[in-house]
Amino acid sequence: MMEVTKKETPDHNKEERSLKGTLLLSVFGVGGIITFMWIAVFSLYMSRV
Repeated sequence: MMEVTKKETPDHNKEERSLKGTLLLSVFGVGGIITFMWIAVFSLYMSRV
């Protein structure tokens, strides 16, 4: 009879880093940069007017 051997599949999940919170951090980072730019441009405008 034929023997059925199980092939070992490499476990790629062991080496993956946890990306929990990355989206939240990047959204707040981009939002903070945009807010800072708006405030800087507005204050420059107000100082010239």
